[in-house]
Amino acid sequence: MSRKPCLFSVFFFFFFFLGASELTRPAKKNETEFEFIRSRCNATRYPSLCYASLSGYSSTVQQNPAQLARLSANVTLSRIAVLMVRVASLSRACRPRNASAAACPEAAALRDCAETLGYASDLTRKTEGELSGLVEGPAARPADASWRVSNAQTWLSAVLTDEETCADGFEEVASGSLAKADVSWRLWRLKQYTINALALVNNLAGTL
Repeated sequence: MSRKPCLFSVFFFFFFFLGASELTRPAKKNETEFEFIRSRCNATRYPSLCYASLSGYSSTVQQNPAQLARLSANVTLSRIAVLMVRVASLSRACRPRNASAAACPEAAALRDCAETLGYASDLTRKTEGELSGLVEGPAARPADASWRVSNAQTWLSAVLTDEETCADGFEEVASGSLAKADVSWRLWRLKQYTINALALVNNLAGTL
């Protein structure tokens, strides 16, 4: 009679610990994925921003450095899009109908910046496309992988130049301009995303 409760207890604890171990496995996997992103981000100029902007994609990254770089480029692309909307909004508010050029000294800078950001958006989109090709299977064509990384490096470097060109356009605008302060701050933040994306691409050279 005393063996039945004992046997029941054995099976109870066996299945309890088996279930507990199954529940902890995803957590360990997620922890490893987060640590992978953190370690890669630590090699960028703005590691905290890098981790904050990419850690939410841990299940998509799956410890793939090319996928991480692609997502970083995609995040940069989305930030450019947000800034383009802001610049367009400021430009419309800056030059109401029949207003003189003197009434809005930021008009030319905003117009030029909108055009330059358009170029940056196109280049970032091309970068994301090249990196997508790496995610799909770089091992099959090593030479092609190197070519894709080189293109991504060139284009993201050009994106940084475009962002700096946009900022330079506001140098002649008075420091008291609210539009200048707004766009300049947003450009400064955007450049941080772009610099991080370029760093993650540069780090691909030694992993493919």
